[in-house]
Amino acid sequence: MTEAANGNRGDVQSTSSSVDVQAGPAGRRRWALTQEAFDSLLAALGEERNRAGEVYIEIRSNLIRFFEWRGCPFPEDHADETFNRVARRVAEGEEIRNPSSYCVGVARMLLLEINKERAREQLALGEIARSDSVSVAETGTETRIECLRTCLQNLPTDNRDLIVGYYQGEKALKIQNRRQLSERLKIPANTLRMRALRLRERLQDCVEDCATNAAPLEI
Repeated sequence: MTEAANGNRGDVQSTSSSVDVQAGPAGRRRWALTQEAFDSLLAALGEERNRAGEVYIEIRSNLIRFFEWRGCPFPEDHADETFNRVARRVAEGEEIRNPSSYCVGVARMLLLEINKERAREQLALGEIARSDSVSVAETGTETRIECLRTCLQNLPTDNRDLIVGYYQGEKALKIQNRRQLSERLKIPANTLRMRALRLRERLQDCVEDCATNAAPLEI
């Protein structure tokens, strides 16, 4: 297999564990990409290993463009997660006759998940970056706005800076902010995403409790 394909295998492996942690229910053993599973994936892409490596790189490039054209942040991560899911299906015995078309099909399903998650993010914490200037009419009730502000203040400073920075900006600016945040904290994009997800869930619980009981949870 080519040197580039070897390098990309590392990306797939590092991506798989973090995404599985996000998706898997608590208590369930998460599936992780192994050398054997990756070898099986390459075998599904071609009988001759070097050629299979070339196909892998070609499909990965197409997947990156697929996610880029649809405005997804971190398209490389999504391309690697697509391969991770395909590798799992191959490891479970599924036969792949047309690898390119099959991977695009998996990518389309992943895109649906990404869009749903982005919609949930906007509904849940889209107001965080605008919390100091947002109007009551824009978000619903004054109580929830005050609860959000209170819950944010109860967070440790580093966590508050992370969650506010993660949702700050729109479209390209938001992507740029997240990349800068990842670089500043010296953590991979997937790790940043997981931290933001956990903080978001804690904030949601805090805001709901505060809005119901007029007393925020300790977070």
